[in-house]
Amino acid sequence: MYRRGVTFLAAFLLQLCRPVCSAVQPGCRLGSLRREGVVVEGDVIIGGTFGVHENKMFPEINYTQQPQRAQCQSFSFRNYRWLHAMIFAIKQINENPELLPNISLGYGLYDSCDVIPRGLEGAMWLVSGQDELVPNYRCHDTAPLAAIVGDSASSVSIPMARLLGLYGYPQISYFATAPTLSNKREFPSFFRTIPSDAVQGKGLARLASRLRWTWVGVLTDDDDYGQGIAREFQQEALRLGICVEFLELVPILYSHSRTQRLVEVIKASTAKAIAVFSWKTYLYPIMEEIHRQNVTGKTWLASEAWSTAQALSDNRAFEMLTGTIGFTIHRGTLPGFKDYLLSVHPFRNPQDIFLRLFWEQAFGCSWQGDGAGVRLCTGSEDLAGLKNIFLDVSSLRLTYNTYNAVYAVAQALHDLQACSPGEGPFDGGACADVKDFEPWQILHYLRKVRFKNPEGEEVYFDENGDPPALYDIVNWQPTPAGDIQYVKVGSYDFRAPPGQELFLDESAIVWPGGEMQVPRSVCSESCLPGWRTALRRGQPVCCFDCIPCSVGEISNQTDSTKCLRCPSDQWSNTRQDACVPRLVEFLSYEEPLGASLASLAVLASLLPASILGVFLRHRHSPIVKANNRQLSYVLLGALALCPLCSLIFIGRPSPASCMLRQTAFAIVFTLGVSCVLAKTLMVVIAFKASIPGSGLRRWVGSRLPNTVASVGTLVQVGICGAWLGLASPYPENNTTSHVARIVLECNEGSALAFWCMLGYMGVLASVSFVVAFLARRLPDSFNEAKFITFSMLVFVSVWLSFIPAYMSTGGKYMVAVEIFAILSSSMGLLACIFFPKCYVILLRPERNTRDHLMGKGAAAARKN
Repeated sequence: MYRRGVTFLAAFLLQLCRPVCSAVQPGCRLGSLRREGVVVEGDVIIGGTFGVHENKMFPEINYTQQPQRAQCQSFSFRNYRWLHAMIFAIKQINENPELLPNISLGYGLYDSCDVIPRGLEGAMWLVSGQDELVPNYRCHDTAPLAAIVGDSASSVSIPMARLLGLYGYPQISYFATAPTLSNKREFPSFFRTIPSDAVQGKGLARLASRLRWTWVGVLTDDDDYGQGIAREFQQEALRLGICVEFLELVPILYSHSRTQRLVEVIKASTAKAIAVFSWKTYLYPIMEEIHRQNVTGKTWLASEAWSTAQALSDNRAFEMLTGTIGFTIHRGTLPGFKDYLLSVHPFRNPQDIFLRLFWEQAFGCSWQGDGAGVRLCTGSEDLAGLKNIFLDVSSLRLTYNTYNAVYAVAQALHDLQACSPGEGPFDGGACADVKDFEPWQILHYLRKVRFKNPEGEEVYFDENGDPPALYDIVNWQPTPAGDIQYVKVGSYDFRAPPGQELFLDESAIVWPGGEMQVPRSVCSESCLPGWRTALRRGQPVCCFDCIPCSVGEISNQTDSTKCLRCPSDQWSNTRQDACVPRLVEFLSYEEPLGASLASLAVLASLLPASILGVFLRHRHSPIVKANNRQLSYVLLGALALCPLCSLIFIGRPSPASCMLRQTAFAIVFTLGVSCVLAKTLMVVIAFKASIPGSGLRRWVGSRLPNTVASVGTLVQVGICGAWLGLASPYPENNTTSHVARIVLECNEGSALAFWCMLGYMGVLASVSFVVAFLARRLPDSFNEAKFITFSMLVFVSVWLSFIPAYMSTGGKYMVAVEIFAILSSSMGLLACIFFPKCYVILLRPERNTRDHLMGKGAAAARKN
């Protein structure tokens, strides 16, 4: 049913064409001529359909009148050269005794005008072998038809392939690239010498990515060719991070309203790069409207269907196409082809029904000479003096494809002819007769053909009937004469290893306006390293805002989608694009602050040691013996050790130093404060015991102060022991308090134990202060209580100031604050308690008497 339906449809389309076609000569005679085609005799016929005329304008169908036939008014020198490439190849083959010996090839050529009805008509004309087209019938007096070379447009080749596939006739296209034609279930007899758009679409997306275009528009034909390549392009573009701003369909039947709307979309687009997958015939009216509306500032990415389209590049009004870059067919060379083209002449080639028309177009003359002001063609015109694309053999692309297609058919026929009886591929080892074979038999050999053409390049088809994918990349560059030349600037070879398929020489490209820099086509400017992209709601992924990375995070690539957090031992640099090692911070002896504090600590330790030496030397003097001499020695020793404890705070923290620094300081300082408390109690008790009948006499002596000092210190030792046993301090790397530094510090282990230790010392100091304050009114000659009051006032003031300062700082400055508090409080105790005594011992020895200490010396002095 499918075959019958397609056959009926083809016959119906051909009958629609019949009223507007020229009169035909019925019969099966080879060499018959008609306005659109010609057949030249041979043992085997190779057919070919070429758009000798280009259909630039299509009549708009409004369904209010009978549709008109497309007007094929423009003769294409370029397409006509393709036709002669087929004739040239057949001429070479017929002259080659090693290829198809004793077999002459003939050919049938038809002008399809690049439109579907004409393409189907040409296919049926070649299959039927007669002018009167009768589906499912071929004249038996004609030579067998081996294959049909053509057509150029995918839109024409697809219906031709459906029709020819029903009968098994091979079709080899030199320019049809639609991916759907690779489907062998739907198009079993279709081959091509041009790569499929499935490869081209991916390659064009990679080219756009190489040019750093992430925001493009797409124009594509409203047919299988356009939709197929657009689908492949979009899939690969999505994988490469390229967004399509719009996708508009180019009408294959001209519509003024659709054309205007499409151009308005292009004009309003923010994309600077427009990828166009369209046949030149359909694209021409779009470019005319773009020129009329003066749309500029766009760079065009061309598929091979129009990347070397003379109809577009020759129109000097289309200046906006300068700078176009795109894929084109791989260029080949055909030695001898230029001489062949120069040899064609209407008088020597009367069978070429198109040659007289070519002559008229090329030389601006007429064979009839009936046009007003038109000179008569004589045949003596100089073909070599022409400067048109027909004689330009410098960039043979589709011409080369046509040449390879003919040789592929000839090679298949050669293999068929070389078959040995009994060893053939058909039932029972049968072979086919090269002068009388069925189309499906030559199709068998064509699928397996693999050879090198006369130029040494290998020609073969894969399982889908496609050749190896190889493209040249061309750039439309203006010449000094104002014309357009196609300059090769790269290549794309799908056979190359992954990542090496695309080669592009960007320095050789000329962009619109003569610019040498690649135009930018992006929705959003790239986010530099140190920033990340943030997608805009409701817009494609290529449209984003740039947000700086947070502190401690980096992005080291352009357009990073997220920022990476630096490792704990590193931090972000100022540009946020690299992680750098953090500075290690601790209070060291090498830095000025640490060295200064260490020096002060040593000096602060030497001073009480010196005073201790003075006290030992004058140990028998009354002022030293007063108020428990041994307790003063212990207090001076504690005050000498306290500054030295601060040295443990300086330097790189270690487990031992972290465990010792707070506990050693706490125990030594508590010993000193306990001694002060004991001395304060002794001052009070000694004064009260001097009153007659006082019961405090029994507490006078060294037992009570020693007990107070010992018990007070042992309580602190217990607190510190529990601290070390349950949650001892340990060194740690603090990476949170400073953004770009690692603070080496001691973790106190238990904050409760730390504050209990400080709180206990505060309690002892407060008790001493209170007791000394209450005893401040004792006789002036016995002024120990006043000195202790001042010392405790200094001590309490220092440590009350220490708490907020300690809590508000961090790192090495926190350690410095504690060292300063230790040194200040130690010096405060030393100065207030022992400096007055040293003054008496060293500078006023006359006061260092028992009577003076008891107040008698002062009374005697007043009497005198």
